[in-house]
Amino acid sequence: MCAVVVDVHTHFLEPSVMRESAPRWILSGFGSRPFEPPPPDSPRARQTAAMLDPELQLADLDRLGVDVHVLSASTVVQSTAWAEATRQAELDRRTNEACARWVATAPERFVGSFTLPLRDEALALEELERAAGELRLRVANLPAQVDGDYLGAPRFRPLWRRLAGLGVVAFVHPDGIRDPWFQEYSLWNSVGQPIEEAKVMASLILEGVFDELPELRVVVSHGGGYLPHYFGRLDRNVTNMPDSVRNLSRLPSDYLRSFHYDTCVYDVSILQALADRVGADRLVLGSDYPVGDTDHLGFVRSAGFSERELEGILGATAASLLGLS
Repeated sequence: MCAVVVDVHTHFLEPSVMRESAPRWILSGFGSRPFEPPPPDSPRARQTAAMLDPELQLADLDRLGVDVHVLSASTVVQSTAWAEATRQAELDRRTNEACARWVATAPERFVGSFTLPLRDEALALEELERAAGELRLRVANLPAQVDGDYLGAPRFRPLWRRLAGLGVVAFVHPDGIRDPWFQEYSLWNSVGQPIEEAKVMASLILEGVFDELPELRVVVSHGGGYLPHYFGRLDRNVTNMPDSVRNLSRLPSDYLRSFHYDTCVYDVSILQALADRVGADRLVLGSDYPVGDTDHLGFVRSAGFSERELEGILGATAASLLGLS
């Protein structure tokens, strides 16, 4: 039995930021259609309620057998990427203050994360210092890209340097693929999110972020998307297109173990393949609460991991990353 169970991928919402952002973001086709609140008493309504009320979420922790939730704002609902920089900063400050209040209600059960106004470097670094310092939030909740630039781009290097210097864990969770083609059939979620994860990982690897900052601690949502399962073509380019790896000192696939990956993949065979590729020691429990599996612990336990591997995946690895006692 695992000594501590830590779920790194759980969501909350700030009501006023949600009301302002949801009609402009991916669930409304970036404003192309009205945002429809969920019908009362529907599963989606109950999920939304759990993201708005810490007491409901605490009851679910006990019911699910989870000790700690690492809270991140649900940016597919309330991304602030639509706002101009100063307005974005105001909204992100409000979200981060709400997260700090959640943590204060149960500091032994909640770990907080913060969002940043990434459209403006100075404002983002200012809020980073406030969130990690004054608000004592431990995790940076980052999207895959900002205005078309994925997170390995040179404009983000000051951010990564400061995250490394502060020892803050980065949780990378795409806020929604922009291409309108993905709006049909909810493909933005089923196919678009793992594409965005593959793109942001490739960006961080190929821009040489880990060569400069090997101490970075980066957790990628949804098991890292497609990239861990299709790395061969990246490695082939070492000889086929050598300029593509000009920033690297190792094979691209060697950097897969520079990341940690949550277990939110919805298929046991994919979870097993991910562990085979990157190592079970790089996996951390992540359920996408409250919209993910109804029994995510059972899902992970069904994958055939050893007791020692399970102890790491279910909590020990995340506790070490986050500095939890």
